[in-house]
Amino acid sequence: MKITIIGAGNVGATTAQRIIDNELANEVVLVDIVEGIPQGKGLDMYESTPITGADVKVIGTNGYEETANSDIVIITAGVARKPGMSREDLLNTNFGIVKEATLKSIEKSPNAIIIVVTNPLDVMAYTAWKVSGFERHRVIGMAGVLDTARFRTFIAMELNVSVEDVYAFVLGGHGDDMVPLVRYTTVAGIPISELLPKEKIDQLVKRTREGGAEIVSYLKTGSAYYAPSAAIVEMVESIVKDKKRILPCSVLLQGEYGLNDVFVGVPVKLGRKGVEEIIELKLTDEEKEALYASASRVKKITDSLKFD
Repeated sequence: MKITIIGAGNVGATTAQRIIDNELANEVVLVDIVEGIPQGKGLDMYESTPITGADVKVIGTNGYEETANSDIVIITAGVARKPGMSREDLLNTNFGIVKEATLKSIEKSPNAIIIVVTNPLDVMAYTAWKVSGFERHRVIGMAGVLDTARFRTFIAMELNVSVEDVYAFVLGGHGDDMVPLVRYTTVAGIPISELLPKEKIDQLVKRTREGGAEIVSYLKTGSAYYAPSAAIVEMVESIVKDKKRILPCSVLLQGEYGLNDVFVGVPVKLGRKGVEEIIELKLTDEEKEALYASASRVKKITDSLKFD
């Protein structure tokens, strides 16, 4: 198992470290355009393996030769959000970065599964799918696992219970119009609506939607990376170990949920082949409306992209 991570910033480097510590690959390749950064971080991680007992080879590079025959390619490269910046503000810069990273990586690893992390997430996942020419089950956006983790955290904090007992699903685009499904949210099997008043649930939904921006407002000069990297690794583990976890991921819909040619977050079964099944939940009219609004915003942006 060989995994390449493109982008050796906070998200990429932390993801690499988690993959190494969990021995999810025999070889990890860290790619970045800044000379010395992937080499230095990669060597530092490699030097940690005798202590942790993780038998993983780690390579840092500025090129793509070393990425050849990767099983999974994770794209984290791009500029991060700054205070007051929306995910859409990142569009033009990151569009070019993701396009180039995808083309260069698939040239060396034509059979890889691509996990996209760069924002604006759903649009960048569409970009990677479009330029790669891959089947849709091999291009997956990481968003729903992170958004759901944030929602679960806020619920656990509010109720003072273990995060392990909180189950939830967040659908839609990775943005301010994401759709946390309150009906499917439980604590040890108990519907959240029986434990919290609607006003409080609405507050937690709002905080979840603004979860990324909240971290940015604290950090000032960066964005979240501990929770995003944990979310990526949860997806990677399900693929590597063929666990067939049901996780919310951004995938290309072709008729599911009545949507076409758009990447949005929905529950999927993740296994060794990538997306093995898209699970269609029965949504209320209100939930459908919210999902369609979220998907419509993503589609509007992807339709504006120039791939020529």
